[in-house]
Amino acid sequence: MSALVIEDVADGGAVIRVTARTRDAPAPCPVCGVATGRVHGYHGRTVADVPVDGRRVVVRVRVRRLVCPVLGCRRQTFREQVPGLLERHQRRTTRLTGQISGVVKELCGRAASRLTRVLAAPVSYATALRLLRRIPTPTVPVPRVIGVDDFALRRRHRYATIIIDAETGERVDVLPDREAATLEIWLRGKEGIEVVCRDGSATYAEAIRRALPDAAQVSDRWHLRSNLCTKPLAEVRAHAPCWGTANPPRPGGVREQTTRERWHKVHDLLAQGVGLLDCSRRLGLALNTAKRYARSPEPTAQRIAPQYRPTLVDPYRDHLRTRRAADPAVPVTQLFREIKALGYTGSPNLLHRYLNQGRAEGDRPVSTPRRATRLLLTHPERLRDKETTLLAALTATCPEMTELARYVSEFAELLTPASGNDTRLTEWITSVRATDLPHLSSFCNGLELDRAAVNAGLPLAPLPCPCCYPVADSLNPVRSGPERSRRPMRN
Repeated sequence: MSALVIEDVADGGAVIRVTARTRDAPAPCPVCGVATGRVHGYHGRTVADVPVDGRRVVVRVRVRRLVCPVLGCRRQTFREQVPGLLERHQRRTTRLTGQISGVVKELCGRAASRLTRVLAAPVSYATALRLLRRIPTPTVPVPRVIGVDDFALRRRHRYATIIIDAETGERVDVLPDREAATLEIWLRGKEGIEVVCRDGSATYAEAIRRALPDAAQVSDRWHLRSNLCTKPLAEVRAHAPCWGTANPPRPGGVREQTTRERWHKVHDLLAQGVGLLDCSRRLGLALNTAKRYARSPEPTAQRIAPQYRPTLVDPYRDHLRTRRAADPAVPVTQLFREIKALGYTGSPNLLHRYLNQGRAEGDRPVSTPRRATRLLLTHPERLRDKETTLLAALTATCPEMTELARYVSEFAELLTPASGNDTRLTEWITSVRATDLPHLSSFCNGLELDRAAVNAGLPLAPLPCPCCYPVADSLNPVRSGPERSRRPMRN
């Protein structure tokens, strides 16, 4: 039975006005709880209800002011309430407030205010925010398997920690920072957690160990991919003099000249017995930059590869290359007559530009350190034919590049869940440490420091990273949301 008695309904065009009153039934006192039906007076309340046919509904309700029968009660008189329909000090019915709260929860302030005007239940953006703050925070049960990761609220300045249900991907909680003490306080008392999926952070590992000593810690495979992606780029840069021979010779720019000068300064100081830290201070370089120069046997050639559009001369490049190799002084006009007889339809000026750019002899692959690293980290099935050919040429320039490509491919296979991956990882680490790949060896050192968690994650089914989703067939990390590949050097 309805709590109100409808007395009149008036159609006012854009507004429907409803007149109602409460029923003549006893109501409990809000202080002592004793029911009473003694009326002291009446009071009118005007509230908005759910719109009908795109028109606003305004309800005028007459409520009673009742007298408490208990002597000495703090509330001698009180206004009766209508549970489930009206709330104290509110100008909307409960069901209208629930509908607007659902809109505000999805759109927040100003956007929700604009939409509610279309829905014939207008509210201001400030009211929308107040309704949003009144929505109670849902209670999420503590899952059996959780994922822990940090994310940037303001990059390099402020970070927070997100905790998710690793089996369903639902967010459980967000902590205000990424300190071990904060995570430890949150984990204490949550004995239902059996598995914690995390990155390689020693801070999180220590907090989990202290709060949940019996929980299994699992290293997230996305972060294993991401940590590996920084190492091949450093190795490729260190061996640029080797694979750089596959590039056509071009004069270097200001950046390459500066790199060469810094390389010579670092090696001159090292020859005098100066340490790396002192080198970085004297030259005004970062310590990692000084280390990179020290590890490079020769200055790296960081050149931007030219990008050319297809032209009408491309089909006759083999003929031009053969003729110029046999007779370097052959006139361009003679070459133009020859290729025109073969079907060339372009102009002599186009042939002049083609030869002056060196494109007739440019049959060797062109690449940069970033592009070479991207080719190494991409699944072979995702490479185009010319990229496969270029990768084969780059990795065949020196034994270290060949070994680097093989180790990256083997580690990608280890990230596929299978039994015995922990044993294969031990063999992989031993093999890497026996080669001359210092950056990849440092990655192995990080794996050994967190070996228990890494071993626990390799044989298991994929567990999602709290901020990311696992990539099926590539070592390049891909963030959640719109699928887009990140640079290999991103952590």
